[in-house]
Formats: sequence, C-alpha cells, structure tokens
Amino acid sequence: MKKLFQFKYPKLLLLIIISIVSYYIFSNHSFNELLIKADLGYIGFFIAGFLFSFGFSTPLAMGYFLTIPANNIFLAILIGGLGATLSDLFIFKLIRYSFMEEFRRLKKTKIMKKISLLLDSRLLHKIKIYLLYIFAGIIIASPLPDELAVPMLAGLSKIKSIYFVIISFIIKTLGIAALFALRSSVI
Repeated sequence: MKKLFQFKYPKLLLLIIISIVSYYIFSNHSFNELLIKADLGYIGFFIAGFLFSFGFSTPLAMGYFLTIPANNIFLAILIGGLGATLSDLFIFKLIRYSFMEEFRRLKKTKIMKKISLLLDSRLLHKIKIYLLYIFAGIIIASPLPDELAVPMLAGLSKIKSIYFVIISFIIKTLGIAALFALRSSVI
C-alpha cells in the first residue's frame, strides 16, 4: 500500500494535474460566463497577475488572462503586471532575508570556489552577470515559475530591491501582454 502512494515526481505530477484542470475550467463556457458575471474587474487581473508568478498557480492565471475580457486591455495588462511584481517582490524578500546564510555557505564550498576562480577575470565576470540577468529575465517573463529565477537575482547578484522591482514589472508586464496578444491571435 505504501508503494502505491509513492511517486518519484509528486510536484511535477501536481503541476500537470493543475494545468489540465485549469485548461478544463477555462475552456468551459459556463465557468467563463460565471467569472464574467462575477465582474471582478481589474481586481481580477491584479489577482491573476499575483498568481502568475507562482509555479502552481500560473496555469490558473494564464487561463484568466486568456479568457476574461477587459474594458481597457492596456490597463488590465499594467494591473496584472503590478500584481505579478508584488508577488515577485515577496519571493525576492523571502529569499534575500531567509536564504542568505545558505548562499554564503554555498559560496564557500569547493565547487563554487573553483567556479569563481574560473570566472574571476573582469570580462568573464561581466559576461556572467549579463547572462544571469538575461536568463532570469526570460524565466520571469515566461509562464515558468519565478521561484526558479528570483533566487538567482536575490542570492547570486547584488541587485537592489528597487531595480529588481523595475525589472520585474517591465518583464512581467511584457509577459502578460504576450498572453493578451496570443489571445487576440487565437480568437
């Protein structure tokens, strides 16, 4: 019985199940009509934006952005981007203040010291920083969980909170705008 409930990848399974359920929910016209009648307005886009940053709630947020109409699409995108930025800032602060001791210990390990020595030249250091920002930016803009990218910026870089907020807002807003563009091209 114990082996029946053991699964090697329970989190991935849960993510797949949530994605399937989200697709089913938002492809159901009755549910969409119910959401439209509930008229959450821009608060709904803010909540969807907030949920857009977290791995397990991203499919729900995407479903909302792809199906619920907005009176002013640009305002909906900006408000969704604001919600996403707020959740990213929450993750950033949590990582920055809760995990810093572990990042310091990680930097003292043999493997990290060897990597640092390899990348110690100024040119390689600048390239490494730019690649880190580009990679993290791609993850933040995409529907991938921000829990993957934010720790890179919070723990491995010395980015200030205000710059992180600005970068996150721009990137998340562009990602949400891409979803609205996708919706327009599909409909």
